[in-house]
Amino acid sequence: MPFETPPPSPPAARRAPTFQANAGTDARQLLRALLPPRPALRHVLQAHARLAVLGLATACALPQLLAVLPRLPPGGADASYSYPLALFRSSNSSSAFASNHLLRVLPHPLPLSLFPRLPRRNPHSFTFLLASLSNHLDADHTVGSSAYRFLGSHVHALAVKAGAAGDLYVRNALVHFYGVCGDVAAMRRVFDELPLVRDVVTWNAVLAGYVRVGMVGDAREVFDIMPARDEVSWSSLVGGYVKEGELEVALRVFRNMVAQGLKANEAAIVTALSAAAQLGLLEQGKFVHEVVQRERMPVSVNVGAALVDMYSKCGSIATAREVFDAMSRRDVFAWNSMICGLAAHGLGHDAVMLFEKFVTEGFCPTSITFVGVLNACSRTGLVDKGRWYFRLMSEKYGIESEMEHYGCMVDLLSRAGLVQEAIELIEGMPIAPDPVLWGTILSACKRHALVDLGITVGNKLIELEPAHDGHYVLLASIYATAKKWGEVRKVRKLMCNRGTSKSAGWSLMEAHGIVHRFLVGDMDHKDSVQIYNMLGMIDRRLAEAGYVPDVSSVLHDIGDEEKVHAIKVHSERLAIAYAFIVVDAGSPIRIVKNLSVCGDCHEFSKMVTKVFSREIIVRDGSRFHHMKDGECSCHDYW
Repeated sequence: MPFETPPPSPPAARRAPTFQANAGTDARQLLRALLPPRPALRHVLQAHARLAVLGLATACALPQLLAVLPRLPPGGADASYSYPLALFRSSNSSSAFASNHLLRVLPHPLPLSLFPRLPRRNPHSFTFLLASLSNHLDADHTVGSSAYRFLGSHVHALAVKAGAAGDLYVRNALVHFYGVCGDVAAMRRVFDELPLVRDVVTWNAVLAGYVRVGMVGDAREVFDIMPARDEVSWSSLVGGYVKEGELEVALRVFRNMVAQGLKANEAAIVTALSAAAQLGLLEQGKFVHEVVQRERMPVSVNVGAALVDMYSKCGSIATAREVFDAMSRRDVFAWNSMICGLAAHGLGHDAVMLFEKFVTEGFCPTSITFVGVLNACSRTGLVDKGRWYFRLMSEKYGIESEMEHYGCMVDLLSRAGLVQEAIELIEGMPIAPDPVLWGTILSACKRHALVDLGITVGNKLIELEPAHDGHYVLLASIYATAKKWGEVRKVRKLMCNRGTSKSAGWSLMEAHGIVHRFLVGDMDHKDSVQIYNMLGMIDRRLAEAGYVPDVSSVLHDIGDEEKVHAIKVHSERLAIAYAFIVVDAGSPIRIVKNLSVCGDCHEFSKMVTKVFSREIIVRDGSRFHHMKDGECSCHDYW
């Protein structure tokens, strides 16, 4: 008789680690075995129960539980605050170790009220007390800092009285506190008092304090004289330049940090990606991404969302989608970046589909989510869907319509020719309309040749915002369309008398890591002769192919030949000509404009892609234009 194979044994159940209930067992070792690397309150409660079962929850062991407790958030349930207090009372509470960790875990204002009653204190007690104040100020930017500065100064005085003010950690906490308060004079005074009691943390706190109040020049001076710098020093400086809008400088600092062999932290990566995104410079953004890959940094939720945002704003929407799809975990910010990116690229249907998937996966839309969805509807002419989402926002999700949402709806309706409905929406708003909304109506009047309405709205806007150059330009353009050159001259004279000048149009183009900026009629570039020769060649080839310039955007009563010349030297044309010189034939030409592209330059660029088989991607003041084979992704709807 053949042997029967016994049935397989069931897998052994996973069991929690067991320990001998030995009085000499080290509580710290037990907690390291029982707790994850970043324990939450529930993990500590479970570990406490385990110690109690083993008979190890002694008065000497309980302070170790205090030490591993996470910092509790403000406004928590009384139960969450009562637990650390109960631990403290049940432990060997005469130790400064227990006192300090109680101060660390409780949020403001509890540490201040408990501090005078603590049986034992040491210099670290002042460190935790100041950290509680600083963290509270950091988390709540609306709180007036004067009262908190007084409290911090009081703690400072207590530290001096206790002889603890010369301790390095206390000094670091004081420098950080005054920096968070924005009191750079007090911050600098504490820093300068004891030059020998400093470390890199002290220097970083001063650097961050200057950055916080926008004194990036002073921050740079501190950075340059630091005896030693770490990744926090570099990250703070990069963040300071981004905060002040000096984006190209920020990216240079980031490159220098990498060149010096320092490993960029997550804050520096996210900040540098933000700078590249705002500038729309793909090569700069790709360099930051390459640093992430080379250092084998994990693509966290924050880094992933920043990469999606960067690739979207730099014109590489396909790569943005690849990064988004590859993210193992996505938060609302990542979804919003992807939805808004698709909208900006004119992929309205894709944006709407992604929004539906977002909701299906259980996420709750935010105000920004609906800005992206409504913008997607606007860019693609999805009028009915836009109306539906606008109602859904308040009726289902309780999100009050803000100015941006009304702006999207006014844009959606006016682009579709429903200008009267857009005006009715503005007039029925429960909040005072922003002049930008009327500016959108004015743009629609120009687009749809509504001369009389445009004149009325234009004059109204000029009275509302006499310093805004765009209103004068649009009104003059409407008059020019109607051939009312006398009125055009009056508008230009009024603009001049009020000291308002038209914003200079510029275009950025990146080649081999170098950013090139062009103005209209620019002759300052080192390769100007080659650029204009190349532009002449392009113009001749386009003329042979049948291109005829559209001079309607020129607001001067001059001859057509002069108008053609004025259009020929627009900044994006110079950028395109230079790209022909320095960008490989198979690579797309990427251009960033600060203003909306004019109609003729749009036709010119499309024609270039057809005649020369080049792909051109333009990010103008409102959207992306992907041009290829004579067609544009906007379908001439912008």
